[in-house]
Amino acid sequence: MNDNEIEWETAEHHIAYLEAVSRMEQLQADIFAQRVKEHIWLIEHPPLYTGGTSSDPAELLHQNFPVYDSGRGGRYTYHGPGQRVGYVMLNLGKRSKDVRNYVHALEGWVIDSLATFDIKARRAEGRIGIWCDNRDGKEAKIGAIGVRIKRWVTSHGFAVNIDPDLSHFNGIIPCGIAEYPVTSFKDLGLNVHMEDFDQALISTFPSFLSAITIKDHTDNNP
Repeated sequence: MNDNEIEWETAEHHIAYLEAVSRMEQLQADIFAQRVKEHIWLIEHPPLYTGGTSSDPAELLHQNFPVYDSGRGGRYTYHGPGQRVGYVMLNLGKRSKDVRNYVHALEGWVIDSLATFDIKARRAEGRIGIWCDNRDGKEAKIGAIGVRIKRWVTSHGFAVNIDPDLSHFNGIIPCGIAEYPVTSFKDLGLNVHMEDFDQALISTFPSFLSAITIKDHTDNNP
């Protein structure tokens, strides 16, 4: 299977969270049944917080915006305007049934896309997310990762800060990590449009796709 069999869609308006989750669940079912193509959905949400399966209520500091249980892995995160959210619905049953490899490859895809803009992003051992140095030289989080897999079809995905209101992150301890700030393209002094980042995602997608098809299938069910 190649990327020509994957449908890309970019939302033209902000998508309410519950609407997005409902659609993802339907797409997951349809992809599993081979009724539709695999799907990459690029969207923005109105301001909101989501909690993952490991969320600690103590890390929700202020309920300034609606709060939703997401069903994905991870802890609390923020979504809002100026943040590119990528919902990735791929059938690992036709690729590599390796959840750890999938998450690692997803992180790599975001890191490769950020490198297009000379952002030296990286993983950080023991910390969830995508990290880089901000203009003060302090390590800061520029992207979040959270996935859910049902019958080997993925959903949820990543969120990358292009130009969000960073003060909106103050209502939570992002991903349970209080000692590091969040950053964005704008905070790094980069004037990048959402469409520019989308093109970077498209150009680096083939490497991500290769990374999730190279390993042998396993028999473990998520």
